[in-house]
Amino acid sequence: MARPGLNATLLFLSLAASSGAAGDIAFVTCQNGNALSVLDLDSGREIARWSVPGQPAGIAVTADGEVFTVSPDSKTVRRHVGDTGLVLAEVTLDGGPMGVAHDPLRDRLFVSDWYNARIWVLDAVSLAVTDELTVGAAPAGLDLSDDGQFLAIAGRDANQVYIFDADSLELRHQLDVGTRPFGLRFAPDGRLFVGNVGSNDVSVLDPVSGTLLATVEVGNRPYGVAFAAGRAFVSNQYEDTVSVISLDLLQHEAKIAVGEYPEGIDATADGQTVVVTNWFDNTVTLIDANTLTVIKELETGDGPRAFGDFLLKGKT
Repeated sequence: MARPGLNATLLFLSLAASSGAAGDIAFVTCQNGNALSVLDLDSGREIARWSVPGQPAGIAVTADGEVFTVSPDSKTVRRHVGDTGLVLAEVTLDGGPMGVAHDPLRDRLFVSDWYNARIWVLDAVSLAVTDELTVGAAPAGLDLSDDGQFLAIAGRDANQVYIFDADSLELRHQLDVGTRPFGLRFAPDGRLFVGNVGSNDVSVLDPVSGTLLATVEVGNRPYGVAFAAGRAFVSNQYEDTVSVISLDLLQHEAKIAVGEYPEGIDATADGQTVVVTNWFDNTVTLIDANTLTVIKELETGDGPRAFGDFLLKGKT
């Protein structure tokens, strides 16, 4: 049986495809504006703007078009229908909700508690809390491996990353990384890339063995990581750039100038375009992942952050 609201979402996607807008859609949380900008990346237009109170930052978009937002100021997590922004469920969490990741295999949601060194486990439909995981101080970014085997969490003030078995929720590894890890993401080949905002580098980890494979220097205050065209792309907050890392050699290749204070970063389904949100410019930058050049810049609401997986992937 389909979830409540799913039929409406699928209708939205069908209409988008029939109108020629079958590419990726970006759902960008705009913290200062208490809003979420919906961007059609093919046309380069903002096609909707939702009101999302509580200064939203964290975001997770599911493959079927549902959107989860986290508003740290009001401590609220919401589940939205992707076509209208209609709130299907919401919960107020007593703590400091920050990052969010969706587990599609088990229909769960993981939310980091910045203040209380824990991760909430929520039912993805009702948003009821079903469990809690204990981690180090100031957990921020979370990600699920593509095969659904691992859940990774960055403990910023502990200078550690925690890797859990996503099925049993048992801790597999507690790993020292660089200074103040914040955003992280699993690469297509299963390796884990961690942006360390305090040491200006990226830690590359093997989640199976729990070993550090490499440390790659990047720009000033690396925040988020995305993958495209055989490369890792890292947003550098204090440098207004994106660093490019070769996945084969694990070496820094280049830097690309983007807008002011880049944060959220993701890649389109075809692996050709990297999408970067610029918090202080109220823009999103699109980068050609092959030529490493800026394609276009799109306007958003005030204070775009999009911390998490914020793209609804189109068909390749």
